[in-house]
Amino acid sequence: MFQFEEVKGENKGDIKLFAISTCVWCKRTKRLLESLGVNYNYIFVDKLDRDTRSQVEEEVKKYNPRVSFPTMVINDDKCIVGFQEEEIKEALGYA
Repeated sequence: MFQFEEVKGENKGDIKLFAISTCVWCKRTKRLLESLGVNYNYIFVDKLDRDTRSQVEEEVKKYNPRVSFPTMVINDDKCIVGFQEEEIKEALGYA
């Protein structure tokens, strides 16, 4: 399996962020999560080797068939694609 980086914070469920390291919207999503102080895991898909990247893209495809970034998955259930500040806050109980 692939290795996520963990950012420590308040436990609001299993939050996984699939991102691209140079993507402005991915950076804004990470900043938002950090400003909310939640625990989450992220992976920069563009920094992976080809085989691992293919595996990660297949995982993303389960939630977001377009495989666009950022893709955030909460508790393997809710998927938020793109920087959707209000939707993220609402999903994590901050709305």
